[in-house]
Amino acid sequence: MIDILARHHIYMKVWYELDNARRSPLLHIKNLSYSTAGAEIFNGLDLSVREGESVVLCGPSGSGKTTLLSCILGLVKPKNGSIWVAGEDITKLSRRQLAFCRRKYIGMVFQFGELLPELSPVENVALAALLSGVDRRSAYHSAQGLLADLGVPVGETPTAYLSGGERQRTAVARALITGAPLILADEPTGALDQGSRDSVADLLFELPRRRRCALLIVTHDQAIAGRADRRFDLVAGCLTGGRA
Repeated sequence: MIDILARHHIYMKVWYELDNARRSPLLHIKNLSYSTAGAEIFNGLDLSVREGESVVLCGPSGSGKTTLLSCILGLVKPKNGSIWVAGEDITKLSRRQLAFCRRKYIGMVFQFGELLPELSPVENVALAALLSGVDRRSAYHSAQGLLADLGVPVGETPTAYLSGGERQRTAVARALITGAPLILADEPTGALDQGSRDSVADLLFELPRRRRCALLIVTHDQAIAGRADRRFDLVAGCLTGGRA
């Protein structure tokens, strides 16, 4: 029995590695370097995240995790290296092209949601679609359906009056509304109680399977980190780990 289980484990690991190799990365970072005020944040960093895969990035405060997300978003320009998002090297794009790339390919979930508190959940989510050029009727219809699917009330209650978990679910809906194939999340459960943390984590880690997107999460939470397909640690400018 033990031998059968061992062979099954080896088979599943090989299948995962072959399946992963067949898919082109939605995010591919190659030889990335960045420094500020004379301090080297990372040097020669490589990272890939594929469709249907979840990857977690851990590391101490100040190690450069959020800076790396800023580079992927095109908000910070690296010193060297390339960042490919859905086949586009964003380090070579103009500011206008970068803005288009973010709208089309990247959804972002922040630690504190960064929602407009006076707007309802539907209005917050629909706004992201409207800014991407979707017509008003389609934007609101899609927002209502997405929020209902994620278990968020779709009434007119301002977002400020929702629970922490409901606000983060609204933030996830906003990240998904444009159909972005790459979802980034910066400490998405860091401001939540345990119950809300677990439900938001369940939602996030379901996304790659349900929506065939790539998910990259930055977190300090070891329980959250252990749920990803792969985990990396950013220490002294280098990535370690990456095991499945």
